[in-house]
Amino acid sequence: MKMNTLVCSKPGEFNYISGEKPLLQPGQAIIKIKRIGICGTDLHAFEGTQPYFEYPRILGHELAGELMAFDDAPGFEIGEAVTFIPYFYCGKCIACRNGKPNACVKIKVCGVHQDGGMAEYISVPSYSLIHGEGLSFDALALIEPLAIGAHGVRRAGITKDEFVLVIGAGPIGLGTMEFARIAGGKVIAMDTNKDRLRFCKRKLKVGHTINALDGNVTEQLESITNGDMPTVVIDATGNLKAINNAFQYMAHGARYVLIGLQKGDICFSHPEFHKREATLMSSRNATREDFEHVISSMKKRLVDPTTYITHRVQFDQVKDEFEEWLSPASGVIKAIVEIERPFSCLQT
Repeated sequence: MKMNTLVCSKPGEFNYISGEKPLLQPGQAIIKIKRIGICGTDLHAFEGTQPYFEYPRILGHELAGELMAFDDAPGFEIGEAVTFIPYFYCGKCIACRNGKPNACVKIKVCGVHQDGGMAEYISVPSYSLIHGEGLSFDALALIEPLAIGAHGVRRAGITKDEFVLVIGAGPIGLGTMEFARIAGGKVIAMDTNKDRLRFCKRKLKVGHTINALDGNVTEQLESITNGDMPTVVIDATGNLKAINNAFQYMAHGARYVLIGLQKGDICFSHPEFHKREATLMSSRNATREDFEHVISSMKKRLVDPTTYITHRVQFDQVKDEFEEWLSPASGVIKAIVEIERPFSCLQT
């Protein structure tokens, strides 16, 4: 049986192609896709700047849909709304044995290392399923990117009332700000996009914002923190210059968490880093604990997922609309793709 898929054939090129609908396999579940969130990974893959990436590839890992069939998924029911954890792990390596399946040695990230969910149906490991908990498909599609931020915040170990500088006000950075606030931190948002910074103030109620292009950033941070500087710095840009610059923004004893990913080498002054007795950490993907924290926060109304959705298109419109979302002028925070109506592929 055939289904419609959208394939990124090479950088800058999408094609609608007729593919085979997945058949149920042992230990797998089949989901009928209802919502697809567009994330930075998808945009970078389209640009040709995403690390660890090969073409052609079906993108998409921020997904929500209807559970159509499953094997070995106790507690789930056919027809229920679900999402899933899109980092498929081996369960045997050193990371998995130590409770870090998000950093599995043989990890396969849906939509990156293997084909993702820009399709009408997808087969995923049953162990990855997440109950919908009564949330909408829109909300379920946003759990994964919010979990990325929640995981970075958990890595940072934020305590009440400490200053947390989050660099990058894209969707991941915005989610990081939300969960830093929930953890009790005093959030400082930094970006170069004035519209994004206004969004932080108006929609997320972030107390302090800094445009990295306006004035001396260090002086602004000293003013905000009463001369102490932030005790937590989190990068959500994946921009090498921003990552390297941020080492100078840390307080003595600070923790620096890298959520953003880029291809180059990090460069910083060892004496400056050493005298601070600073801690540098990476934050990769998220765990089930983070997904559950996001769901709980949504249900408690600590996070409103609809805040982030600025663009909405049908599946058959993605090819024509996608490139526009690369431009800051589009004003996109989070684009959501709906699969609600049938259409015929343009290519078979």
